[in-house]
Amino acid sequence: MQRKAYVSGVAALLAALLAGCTGGSDDGGTTDDSNPGEAGTATAAAQPGRYDSLPQACGSVGRSTLDSLLPGIREVADETQRETVYAGEATLTYDTDRKAGCRWKVSSAEATDHLFVDFERVVSYDNAVSDDNQAETLFAGKVTAADLPAPTATETGSAQSTPSTVTGTTAGTSTAAGTSKGAPASPNPSASTSPSASTSASPSPSVTPADLQPRLLDDLGDEAFVDDALSSSGSTAKQRTVTVAFRTSNVIVTIQYEEQPATVGAVPDSKEMQDRARKLAAQIADSLAG
Repeated sequence: MQRKAYVSGVAALLAALLAGCTGGSDDGGTTDDSNPGEAGTATAAAQPGRYDSLPQACGSVGRSTLDSLLPGIREVADETQRETVYAGEATLTYDTDRKAGCRWKVSSAEATDHLFVDFERVVSYDNAVSDDNQAETLFAGKVTAADLPAPTATETGSAQSTPSTVTGTTAGTSTAAGTSKGAPASPNPSASTSPSASTSASPSPSVTPADLQPRLLDDLGDEAFVDDALSSSGSTAKQRTVTVAFRTSNVIVTIQYEEQPATVGAVPDSKEMQDRARKLAAQIADSLAG
């Protein structure tokens, strides 16, 4: 009888010990592998941008568009050389999903033209900042660097005669022949109007300086601007550089279009070059949207 009582006492002790080991999960306490305070404190990561890759830069411009931007292509007699010009030259990059660009250059009897198209896909490495917001910040820096002048026209479209001043810098004086920063418009009203070159006497009288000066654009991507600069080199032919840049989601596209006439004193037409560059930008924006 004493042995039986001993066994029963041991069984009761084991039962009590087992109950103590497993009771923590029933009384609202935490288990050993839980992390108090972790639940409800994590914030959602910022959204990624729309684009996770880039188009092939040298394939982003069609042949008919290149014919318009680089009229000298049609004058290249050698077919192999002409195909080389159409193909363009890709810029060096180590990650084509983040950065891609292409250059074209052609000379003719009237002018030498350059075209550069650059794509940049922005990725934020900060979980609190989205790709789009990071791209917006970078694009704002490009706008600041462009140093765009303040508008010089009234709401009715009439031009102001005084130069614009932005952040302490003075923009070049605008005339009906086009606008440039730091250089006068064309002094030569008899400049060539050949269809194979962009140099011309002046745009149509209905065009005001405000329509040609460097400015923000509201009809291209999420945000955009056009810049226009004319070289001030002494007696040599003036080179005009038109830049159109725009952002769509987390991709920034920059188009740089340059022309230098072969004739000393000739000035590339601002309106014609801006129209061509903006048309290309619109085509690229449409292809990205599709």
